[in-house]
Amino acid sequence: MTAPEAASTAPENAVTPRASWREAWAVYLQRRVLIVLLLGFSSGLPLALSGSTLLVWMREAGVDLGTIGLFALVGTPYTLKFLWAPLVDALHVPFFTRAFGRRRGWLVFSQLLLIGAILLLALTDPARSPLFVALGALLVATMSSTQDIVVDAFRVETLPESEQAAGMASYVAAYRIGMLVSTAGALFIVSGFEGSGIPRNAAWMWGYVVMAALVLIGTVTALAATEPGQSARAEAATRGKAAFSRVMHAAVGAFSEFLVRKHAWAALAFVVLFKFTDAFSGTMTAPFVIDLGFTRNDYAAIVKGVGLAATLIGGFAGGYVARRYSLAASLWIGGVLQAVSNLSFSWLAFVGVNQWALAFAISAENFTGAIGTVIFVAYLSALCQNPLHTATQYALLTALAAIGRTYLSSGAGYVATATGWPLFFVISMVVAVPSLILLAWLQRRGHFETLEPAKI
Repeated sequence: MTAPEAASTAPENAVTPRASWREAWAVYLQRRVLIVLLLGFSSGLPLALSGSTLLVWMREAGVDLGTIGLFALVGTPYTLKFLWAPLVDALHVPFFTRAFGRRRGWLVFSQLLLIGAILLLALTDPARSPLFVALGALLVATMSSTQDIVVDAFRVETLPESEQAAGMASYVAAYRIGMLVSTAGALFIVSGFEGSGIPRNAAWMWGYVVMAALVLIGTVTALAATEPGQSARAEAATRGKAAFSRVMHAAVGAFSEFLVRKHAWAALAFVVLFKFTDAFSGTMTAPFVIDLGFTRNDYAAIVKGVGLAATLIGGFAGGYVARRYSLAASLWIGGVLQAVSNLSFSWLAFVGVNQWALAFAISAENFTGAIGTVIFVAYLSALCQNPLHTATQYALLTALAAIGRTYLSSGAGYVATATGWPLFFVISMVVAVPSLILLAWLQRRGHFETLEPAKI
């Protein structure tokens, strides 16, 4: 039998060894990206539970706007997480590290603590004890930011460079879906419990219990994942060194390597300010919608439906922009869009209770916010150029980015009270100007040409 005849008699579904190897490799990569996606959901879930969802609970309990605005301060751990990121890089968790590995052990440990913190927050009463609510929210933010440190490191070390783009896109999309679940999803669940006859405060408690249970998605994912090869090699390289030595090496190396770069301080200021316009308006969006006269279910339905679609489309659009244009041009597009979208809420304040107007405003915010987030993550990733310090440097940068959401936005409630809702959202657009000025300054001095392509 000739070779052509042999080939013609081969089964149609037969594959060559080389094709089989490629298929197996593709499946392996898809599994890794799926794991990163699910971990992104787990990272996005807790943020609103100490943020916008908690603010709706507090507003319904009768807490004044000034106090609600101050609750932005409970996000302090997101701005300080770089302080303990070297501990996550260098130290072992008893039992967990030995049982699951360096990264997976910290993942499971932080997620179990996060579940406990959410359950503690569920037991508080905003009307009677806002101080205990603040302490519970602070614990949730601390455990959530710790989980973020580990997930970022796991994502960097798990995916090869050829898969980092897919990993970044899936992570950002899943992160925002997690946020939607803990906002719209939580509000629907609370309404369901309340509709079944459970008192309002108890309905909120059980809603938070459900959210705590959803964190188990990340825990199961961590258990199903495999320890990253880079993490295992780093563990082998530092084996035998004292814990203090490992921590100091991770901390000092990360900060010193970054701060000696040209224009480092201007870049850090830009990181702080780029998402401030989103944070300033986002802090008061939920109270604004409730004050305007929409019901909790109106807000939840639109956020979960139209808002989710706008988020996913915006994520893909952000990926296209980042791929199509230079990093500086992409940041201009994202920065301007996310600022101008705040005017949709000023328009909504004049229109009043109108479902279509609310859907447009929420869609504009989510669409432009997703574009800005994807591009911003690409910029942060490009700043982390040394793989020896990626986890700590990324924690530092994301902590700085959280300053706008935590500190600069803490007075948003007082500004809204003093100016009224239409002018407040105009101001939230204007606060984007300093970041755009810094962007122009950095661009003229060639800052973006010195950065390597994004690796995250």
